[in-house]
Amino acid sequence: MKNYIVLICLILYTFTTTAQSKIEKDVSALFNSELKKQLVYNGVLNVYSISKSIHIQLAEGTFKNGEAVTNNHPFYTASIGKTFTAAAIALLKEESKLAFNDAIIQYLPEGITNGLHILNDVDSSAKITIAQLLQHTSGLPDYFEDSTIDESPNIISQLFMDTDKTWTPLDCIQFTKEKMKPLFLPGEGYHYSDTEYVLLGLIVENLSGLTLHDFFKQHIFQPLNMNHTYMNLKSKPIDSTPQMAEVFVGDQDLSGFNSLSADWAGGGIVATAADLIAFQQALFNTTLLTAETLDMMQQWTPETQGMYYGFGLRKIVFNELHPSLPNIEVIGHSGSTGSFLYYCPALDTYISGTLNQAEEVRDSIVLIANLLKVVKSGN
Repeated sequence: MKNYIVLICLILYTFTTTAQSKIEKDVSALFNSELKKQLVYNGVLNVYSISKSIHIQLAEGTFKNGEAVTNNHPFYTASIGKTFTAAAIALLKEESKLAFNDAIIQYLPEGITNGLHILNDVDSSAKITIAQLLQHTSGLPDYFEDSTIDESPNIISQLFMDTDKTWTPLDCIQFTKEKMKPLFLPGEGYHYSDTEYVLLGLIVENLSGLTLHDFFKQHIFQPLNMNHTYMNLKSKPIDSTPQMAEVFVGDQDLSGFNSLSADWAGGGIVATAADLIAFQQALFNTTLLTAETLDMMQQWTPETQGMYYGFGLRKIVFNELHPSLPNIEVIGHSGSTGSFLYYCPALDTYISGTLNQAEEVRDSIVLIANLLKVVKSGN
């Protein structure tokens, strides 16, 4: 009888090991297929699931000097940073320092809020709430990509025009006020806007008495042992960390631009794939926030076909994006550099990484769908 039990255990172990090996092989093949594209110079991928015993860490490509990119190299996470800023606001909510439905004029000086939202000669600045900033429903324009009223370059264009320029959060807000106009009344639509997240970052600073990067370090990075995460151009990682992987728009490397300072509370975090998963695990395991607060952050509003937005979180329903994609949902965030951080509740699987190429944002979403299809079929 004892030998029979041992035999059964060996069979189950062999079956499980073989299945995991196939998953890793298929995941690696999908990832390497993306790395073969002409404009993808490097990439990082982590696929992790405790319940499925999956822990895949991949990194490919080189720096311009020929050095190999590894899993130890952090990367520019771009708009994944919005989830961190939303989490910071949520932490302040749990300390009873604010409520999501509070008007932002309670927490920002008049110099910032005056004339912030004027549409058709009506000033609605006092009506904007924190929740609306979190969910992109305030109607405020996006200083990065929206058109200016005088047809001058928006800030994303200026990143390349003056790469040495340092943008402060107040510079970005002032640019928005002077050069752009709101799109709709607060609460009456959806429009993705980094302007809103700069305001949220300023609220965090005003209420905590800390700089945003110090708040992240003290309340998120240190407690979660995210020792290789920091804010670009603002802070340093807790432990010694290799240089940030180079990130591209086409064939142009942005990683050394001082003008990336314009991407602050909306996307200025640099992190390793492992650190990102540690953050998202803490979020969804309710280690970082309570279950009640996490539920509030998942009040979805339609963003575009197949995508929904909560409070610094995005939900993707892949088969709604395209019928060829699997019927799988994920929650997390993507970045304009081809970065991604998502959790699939149905498969209890976390995926983080980057293709470090702005022209690969859409393909990075398809990659995630296909990776999860492999995980689903292998279990």
